[in-house]
Amino acid sequence: MMVLFQTLGPWTWVILGLVLLGIEIFAPSTFLLWPGLSAIVVGVITLVLGTESAIWPWQAQLLSFLLLTLIIAWVGRQYVSKRGLEESEQPDLNERGAKLIGQTAVLSNAISNGQGRVKIGDTTWRVKGPDSKAGSTVRVVDYDAGTLLVELV
Repeated sequence: MMVLFQTLGPWTWVILGLVLLGIEIFAPSTFLLWPGLSAIVVGVITLVLGTESAIWPWQAQLLSFLLLTLIIAWVGRQYVSKRGLEESEQPDLNERGAKLIGQTAVLSNAISNGQGRVKIGDTTWRVKGPDSKAGSTVRVVDYDAGTLLVELV
């Protein structure tokens, strides 16, 4: 590791930062954004101070990278939280069952012992609710782990 830092010098950090930012583009989140930015900052500092500086050995660079990553991640999370940028416009996007709450449907299979089936759109859902015969109209009141909770209408 020390040989890599000594041979490439500040460009090791810059390249590492650019690689992390590039991976971030293909795996969208903010997980690799913070260390990518930190690596670029350490690279710029190393360019200014030089690799032969007594106050900036590879150990100080590595420690600075770790501390900067934590600081930049904390500041970034504060920025995102205050601006409300982490709230989704469609919070139920991947929760199909949650989107069905409030809809009515006709039971395709009777609810017996609290369990039955209903067809909504092109999907047949498991339902839990009061015992009732096939053909009864029910309203979806909740969603739990792939099962719709229903009540009679």
